[in-house]
Amino acid sequence: MDLSVISENQNFLLAAMAALSASLALLVVFWPYLASDTLGQRMRVMVTERDRIRIRERARMNGKKNKNQKWESLRPEPKKLFQQIVDRFNLAKDAEDGEMALMLRRAGYRGHGPVVTFLAVRLITPLVMLLFASAYVFLLDWEQHLAVKLGIVLAATALGYYAPFLWVRNKIGKRQKAIRRAWPDALDLLLICVEAGMSIEAALLKVSVEIGAQSVELAEELSLTTAEMSYLQDRRKAYENLGTRTGLENVRSVVTSLIQAEKYGTPLGNSLRVLAQDGRDQRMGEAEKKAASLPPKLTVPMIIFFLPVLFAVIMGPAGIQIANM
Repeated sequence: MDLSVISENQNFLLAAMAALSASLALLVVFWPYLASDTLGQRMRVMVTERDRIRIRERARMNGKKNKNQKWESLRPEPKKLFQQIVDRFNLAKDAEDGEMALMLRRAGYRGHGPVVTFLAVRLITPLVMLLFASAYVFLLDWEQHLAVKLGIVLAATALGYYAPFLWVRNKIGKRQKAIRRAWPDALDLLLICVEAGMSIEAALLKVSVEIGAQSVELAEELSLTTAEMSYLQDRRKAYENLGTRTGLENVRSVVTSLIQAEKYGTPLGNSLRVLAQDGRDQRMGEAEKKAASLPPKLTVPMIIFFLPVLFAVIMGPAGIQIANM
């Protein structure tokens, strides 16, 4: 082969390699300007999503439109009659009671309106029961001693006074029971959302939407927590409010984990997984406890209702034969 051809090939390879090196060097230099900023885009999307959630949850806190295009506020105003009763009898100090407001919040009633309504009903109900019991005892021809009649009237009045408290306690028990049943499933969904890379606001919002089919009460509490995280300066306060509103130990333990993760930057996935498993074990333990208490509860109904019928079926034919003989 001719030496000139070899030298030309070598010169071409050197030129190609130099051009390739220069191109790669330029690509390395200008790569930050050419490549898309994926991290920056994701951060901008998260900021936009956070602002959108904040606006939506604030609108939900202020009120939302129904089919009739009327605004339904989560904090309804009290009726004028109840407000007049509270003002007339100077019950404003009782309306500022924090324990009463907390009790009503745990029952699902928030704001100043339910407190005013509760105070008015607590004042009206004893009077109604007093009038009804007095009319029933004294106006009817009921031959009883006067002390017995007065005792019945006083007992009815006391029942009317404590009836609102009993009704609210019953509502609190039912609400806590519904939240306790759906809480382990909500933790599983929250764990999936957090491990998928979602922020805690978006994760809570997603869980509140998905868990609504199982527990409306828990979905409402999580939505309210998301709204509070949108406008409160400290997320810790929103977490603490969630634990205070529900009044459940399982929720408080998760709230403590969220606060620690927020403060120290610890991973949240492992804590949520352990707490979800504990919640499922506790729910299974409650089910086994109810199943174990079922035989003693069935003993008395079986003795009263089943055994007499069984004896009648067994001894009935023999009794008929003896009577015929």
